Amino acid sequence: MINQKKVSILQSNYIPWKGYFDIIKKSDVFIFHDDLQYTKGDWRNRNKIKTSNGVEWITIPCGTNEKRLICEVELTDYSWQKKHWDKICMFYNKAKYFKEFKFFFEEFYLGYRWRSLSELNQKFIKDISKEIFKFETKFEDSRMYDLKLSKSDRVVELLKKAGATTYLSGPSAINYLNEGVLSKINVKLEWMNYDFYPVYTQLYPPFDHCVSILDLIFNMGDDSLNYF
Repeated sequence: MINQKKVSILQSNYIPWKGYFDIIKKSDVFIFHDDLQYTKGDWRNRNKIKTSNGVEWITIPCGTNEKRLICEVELTDYSWQKKHWDKICMFYNKAKYFKEFKFFFEEFYLGYRWRSLSELNQKFIKDISKEIFKFETKFEDSRMYDLKLSKSDRVVELLKKAGATTYLSGPSAINYLNEGVLSKINVKLEWMNYDFYPVYTQLYPPFDHCVSILDLIFNMGDDSLNYF
């Protein structure tokens, strides 16, 4: 009998929202797909937090060069680290569980000098998944598979080499992902559904689902998984 392996594949994002971690939770293997084109003004280097002035972006300066892969984006300006942490402290210090998780995140922002965007994002995501949420999901990087194809064929190649039996995909891929091609390599396709997430206690109304995972952790602590 073939061992079942549910695989998800996503580019690494900066402090991503709860839906990103929900996909990780539902997967046996989560593959970071960072040997793809870097796109500015995307989720790779920025995300949203709640503030008393409304939802605000916090952005890691990466320059405007798009002729590089995500895994090739180097960070040379380290001043953003303290600025981001100061802003997070300013607007979340009154959250119920901020003190409980403060030093975990403070070490991430002030204890390292990050030189690679991909390394930063992957470390952040893996540590939250393993140390805070206690996920048992295995993490991999697409670069370990020496992929040769491009576009949607690349996903199929990656799933095949990873030994996937089920592919859990985000809904944005519905316009280009061919379910028939996956069935030919005996991979079942499942679509992630982000609807019906419950509302939780959040600072600075109105409520907004589409903010960084930090918001959920600081407000709900160990109960965070109940709001996936």
